[in-house]
Formats: sequence, structure tokens, C-alpha cells
Amino acid sequence: MSRIAISARQLVKTFGEGDAKTYAVRGVDFDTCFGEIFFLVGPSGSGKTTLLSMISGILKPDSGSVSIDNTEIWNLEKDHLADFRLNRIGFVFQDYHLFPRLTTVENVAIPLILKRWDWDQAIAEAMAYLEVVGLKSRADLPPFKLSGGEQQRVAIARAMVSQPDLLIFDEPTASLDGDSGRKIMAFIKSQIVSDQRCILVVTHDNRIFEYADRIMQMEDGRVTAIDANGALR
Repeated sequence: MSRIAISARQLVKTFGEGDAKTYAVRGVDFDTCFGEIFFLVGPSGSGKTTLLSMISGILKPDSGSVSIDNTEIWNLEKDHLADFRLNRIGFVFQDYHLFPRLTTVENVAIPLILKRWDWDQAIAEAMAYLEVVGLKSRADLPPFKLSGGEQQRVAIARAMVSQPDLLIFDEPTASLDGDSGRKIMAFIKSQIVSDQRCILVVTHDNRIFEYADRIMQMEDGRVTAIDANGALR
């Protein structure tokens, strides 16, 4: 049996009070495993972003639990949770969030600098991950001189440099054309997946559903289906 990466149980999150109270997530349960690409899909307002925030340790649920590799993250003290996120979770944002005044390699090195690595060692490690994503030759360029697909790969390298157990992609193809989006997903599938890592992809782009091992559909804050056989593709 595959080792469980994420175990979410009865997650609930509401916003507002009284008559204005709304449920963003309503009793969500699911598991993901190490070694798989797990897609979270659904229309705008379905609760995907709220669920993602709870899983990644950003937004505390009203009730329920989130365990990552058997660690219940919402039982951790604030500082310990911050350390857990820095060391165990990598996040690739929809808009990349690269710093325009830093070079490509400096952008990748940021998580290591936050972990108080020596500067030269951090840069050397960042260079190694740029080589993994095929951008070592672009190391000294600022992000604005890179294509959208290249910027996405820089963001992937930055997320990977801490060797996280959980790698989260938020709408990884939203800013890319169809061909570039498929190339990025093919790269993730062939180069980033490992038995020691779980990849969670939040997307509404059905052009890339073929790259998922399983797909979880959400609507109105609830899970409506979890597919392992391609039924949602």
C-alpha cells in the first residue's frame, strides 16, 4: 500500500457571522499518496482555494484535521508550523512570484537563505536545481528576460530546492498557452514526481487532466467525486 502523504478529515471553513455566514468548505475528506499527482478541480467558488490554504498551513480550519506524512499540522505551535511549511511544503504560485530585481539563481536560492544557509552554498544548490529544470544557462538573467514557461520552471526549481515532501501547484498553466502548459505538465510528470513526494495541482484546465493520477472534483465546498480511472477527463 502506498504511503499516505495528505490525510484531510472533516474539514470545515466558514466566513462571516449570523445571517451572513457562508460555508466555503463543508466536511471535506480525502487522502493523497506519495508518488502521485493529485488534481483538485472545480468551478470558481467551489472551495478549492480555501481547501488549499488549509492543507498548506495558511488558513486554520474551523474544524477537522490535516495530517501531512502523519504530522497533524494544526496541532503545531505557530513557529513550528512555519518551520514545517518552509522545510516540508513547496508552493508554485499561479503568477510565479519571482522577484524582479533578483537574478534567476538568486530567486531559486531564497528558501535556502531563509533557512540561514551560507550564501555561496545556497547559490551552488540553486544552480544545481536550475540544471534540473534545464535553465542553468539562464542563471544570471532577471525574470523579465525569461519566457512564461521558463519563469514557471524557475518557480518549480525554487519550490524544489528545499526538497519538500509536498509540492503544490496553484493553476500551473493559467498563464500559459495550451502547448506550453502541456510541456510544463509533461516535465513535472517525468522529472519532478518521486516516491518521496506528493504533487497536488489545483486547476480548472481540462487540457492537462491527462497528467493526473487521480482527480478530485469540488462543488459548493464539497467533494463530489474522486476519480482514479479517467472518468472526469
